[in-house]
Amino acid sequence: MTVETILEATKPSRPRRERGTGGIFKPKYRDRHSRQMRESRSFWIQYRVNGQAVRENTRSDRISVAKQLLQRRIGEVNSGQWSGPKAEKTTVVEIMEALFRDYRINEAKSLADSECRWRKHLEPAFGRMRAIEVTSDALDGYIDARKAEGAENGTINRELALLRRAFYIAYRSRPRKVFEVPNFRMLKENDPRPGFVSYEEYSQLCRSCREPWLRSLIAAAYSFGFRVNELLTLRIRQIDLLARTIRLEPGTTKNGKAREIKMTEEVYRLFCACVFGKSAEDFVFTRHGNPIHDFRWTWWRLCVRAGLGQLSCPRCSKLAIKETERRCSDCSVMLRYSGTIFHDLRRSAVRNMVRSGIPRSVAMRISGHETESIFERYNIGSDEDLAEAARRIEEHQKEALNSHQASTKQSQPEQTLAN
Repeated sequence: MTVETILEATKPSRPRRERGTGGIFKPKYRDRHSRQMRESRSFWIQYRVNGQAVRENTRSDRISVAKQLLQRRIGEVNSGQWSGPKAEKTTVVEIMEALFRDYRINEAKSLADSECRWRKHLEPAFGRMRAIEVTSDALDGYIDARKAEGAENGTINRELALLRRAFYIAYRSRPRKVFEVPNFRMLKENDPRPGFVSYEEYSQLCRSCREPWLRSLIAAAYSFGFRVNELLTLRIRQIDLLARTIRLEPGTTKNGKAREIKMTEEVYRLFCACVFGKSAEDFVFTRHGNPIHDFRWTWWRLCVRAGLGQLSCPRCSKLAIKETERRCSDCSVMLRYSGTIFHDLRRSAVRNMVRSGIPRSVAMRISGHETESIFERYNIGSDEDLAEAARRIEEHQKEALNSHQASTKQSQPEQTLAN
């Protein structure tokens, strides 16, 4: 036995790690050019997940970094929060596909709108990025770019909220598709739109309306505060003319709950014309036999005829001359509308119900509001409300002054007798 053999046998071996604590090593590889075996510069860690060995590059040549990463990975495996090395390669496109799949499973009504926001704005900015590359600087850069395009703070917040939900779904999945959720800084939004329609303006809309289906839509929205999608999806079987009721079925409303209301005389008369000659599965509101999906131009032209809005060119500010034109005759630019919107009818219905003395709980059942805070946002006061409040304050002050003067006059004779 040679001296080298004896020294090799007596050389202290590296202590083995306990079972279940993983391992740290530097793998060897064969150089492509020299064909010699070389050792990796960075440490690798190995641990087991569900009985299968997982190897991960620490991308560091420090043993302390490798030990910390190994302990963290073993803790994630034991707590069920392990995401794995694949999370580094997860792209934003993959987590957005998971978001849309979740929307389809839950039959979310905002699926089409979310896909449109993704294709038009989010995908050009984040479509080629990995999830770990979405940092605070990248999000701030997106906000700056959208503001330069003229987007409002509320629009930017809706887009960022969509991306944030995709990250949360990817983070809560098992195994996790992302390591963490970035910090999404939301912008300050303007106050809710204070627009509403007075009874005089409502009368102008009714007199200027030429389409029977639109006249019925306006009456239902102004009377009960129905949302536009709740009205457009109404079918004949949901209308009971004998009982004079309208039933919104579960799944057709925003909160998913059913609602049933009694029709007013005006709404009953208009709905009779819409229901006549249709089967149970037909839509209540149709145009030339086809269901109505978008009636913005029809509504805008009605408001222009009623004097509650205007169509103008965003480039040269020229007002529309003909009712049927959609583009500016000089610039060929699509006209822009400004004025009363259909959702103002919903706000007006809430305010009218409160003014008429209907209990708040009943008014919330009719309009479909679930929380008091959102209901209060729709119960908007007007200048007439402020004038009425000032009048009542003035009357109260006059009554207090008169009562004080009367009490003073009564006390003067008593004081004279005392003297």
